[in-house]
Amino acid sequence: MSEGVSVPRGLLVDWGGVLTSGLEEALRRWAEVDGFDFDSYLEAVLAWLPADSPADAAAEAELNPVHALERGQLAVPDFERKLASILVRRDGTPVPAEGLIERMFAHFEHQPAMSALVRRARSHGIRTALLSNSWGNTYPRDTWDGMFDDIVISGEVGMRKPEPEIFLLSARRLDLKPEDCVFIDDLELNVDGARAVGMTGILHTSYDDTRRTLENLFGVDLT
Repeated sequence: MSEGVSVPRGLLVDWGGVLTSGLEEALRRWAEVDGFDFDSYLEAVLAWLPADSPADAAAEAELNPVHALERGQLAVPDFERKLASILVRRDGTPVPAEGLIERMFAHFEHQPAMSALVRRARSHGIRTALLSNSWGNTYPRDTWDGMFDDIVISGEVGMRKPEPEIFLLSARRLDLKPEDCVFIDDLELNVDGARAVGMTGILHTSYDDTRRTLENLFGVDLT
């Protein structure tokens, strides 16, 4: 760390795709097991994502079930029915709505090396937080003891990444300014959102690259 450069004091970490295996890999496996074409799922969900979000939250919840689910505006069973209704199995039969989210997230594999990296950072006095957009899925909270100083789940706080408010909330809960925080995510859109409020953003592509970047930023050995 160069002399005179401010060293960050907080580390915010995404869950899916950072502390777990990659999103696309897990979702493709889900599509394979449930018997439908992954590309048709992707096309259907992308159709829910308008270029410009309506100013009215209720209007957006109707147009964009994904954002509504992430904010906690839409109940999981209602989202499951909406998504199942636009998916068709290769044999022409409908995809069962009940338990759809559970089946979707069943193929996300824990990445112990990344969890250990967060724990090592915290052992150096770096304040840590989870910052995740939830799809109503369950999290392995029993494996997080001693790992995070705070946990921010989108559906529990009524806001979602990359909205600036959720980044500001997470920093505030760590009693830090945004510019004191480093944020890791596997989606460029969310990394850009963190940078927009003054955080240092890291696009996660591999354990080794992320570790080296964190070591340079915090000036500590995280091996």
